[in-house]
Amino acid sequence: MARDYYALLGVSKGASDSEIKRAYRKLARELHPDVNPDQQAQARFQEISVAYEVLSDPEKRRIVDLGGDPLESAGAPGNGFGGFGGLGDVFEAFFGGGSTSRGPVGRVRPGADSLLRMRLDLEECATGVTKQVTVDTAVLCDLCQGRGTHGKSTPTTCDTCGGRGEIQTVQRSLLGQVMTSRPCPVCGGVGEVILDPCNRCGGDGRVRARREISVKIPAGVGDGMRVRLAAQGEVGPGGGPAGDLYVEVHEQQHDTFVRDGDDLHCTISVPMVDAALGTSVAVDAILDGPIEVTIAAGTQPGSVTTLRGRGMPHLRSGVRGDLHAHIDVVVPSRLDHDDIELLRKLKEHRTRDTAEVRSTQSGSTGGGLFNRLRETFTGR
Repeated sequence: MARDYYALLGVSKGASDSEIKRAYRKLARELHPDVNPDQQAQARFQEISVAYEVLSDPEKRRIVDLGGDPLESAGAPGNGFGGFGGLGDVFEAFFGGGSTSRGPVGRVRPGADSLLRMRLDLEECATGVTKQVTVDTAVLCDLCQGRGTHGKSTPTTCDTCGGRGEIQTVQRSLLGQVMTSRPCPVCGGVGEVILDPCNRCGGDGRVRARREISVKIPAGVGDGMRVRLAAQGEVGPGGGPAGDLYVEVHEQQHDTFVRDGDDLHCTISVPMVDAALGTSVAVDAILDGPIEVTIAAGTQPGSVTTLRGRGMPHLRSGVRGDLHAHIDVVVPSRLDHDDIELLRKLKEHRTRDTAEVRSTQSGSTGGGLFNRLRETFTGR
């Protein structure tokens, strides 16, 4: 069955545009991913966003009010009654007679949405980018302008169904007369046929074509996000209004940084002597170029140095996240004679430093960057 977009927003079928907008804004404030990170809330937010998009479009709302679903592809079974044409056909099949008829479907129907995937590196996601992409979709036939007819000819009423768009058959059974309805096989349920079709589109009112589109990706986008280009998708049958084009971002893995929302994480390997005495390391940040990260004297393995406002920009506000540098203290595995003597002298001098045995549940810093990130975010 067609989705109940009114129920998704909690409004009546006769709701005004302002009432629909208020209902959507109220739900969006509760379910937006920036406010409610719950997975079910995010799925619900996508549902109400689709419902608002449909009901705020006069043409799509008209289709909903007529019992259809503008987001369902033309000709797809969506009534949920198997081989029956609708609820009226169910009653007709069991009780016979009846005058319920769906009537002809419109020859001009909305087009389907299109999806395009775009690969971006971390720098492009941080700065935003404008790219030219090639789209292969159905476009309006420039010869007949969507009419589907050749020259000045016009569609004529289908002789098979008499313009009803459906044909009915009556059979006798144990229940009496069984009447069923199905779309007319000649006109496809339209009720009209084009005897002199357009030479270019064959009567469909649209043709396949490749075209170049400029897509502007805003700064701060992340993997899986979609940018919507209104009316850039498939032109509908009969030259109907075009659907939307969605560009889905696929963020490529970076060699240095791991992204977590608006924050960036990296690992800095520091020799144990520099960790003990203190030093500074240059890091090539995404938006700021080389910046100095100060390693304080006595830095321990697994320590994290945070640089505020050096991460990714937020998609909507532009406020930048933080850059977290995870310190990995490197202990040399090979020592020459002089190195060994120096370390022995240091050990003799620092007699208070002794080995200690303790539980692995406290103070563990092993496992690398990703294990430390997991411990940070899960508290384990």
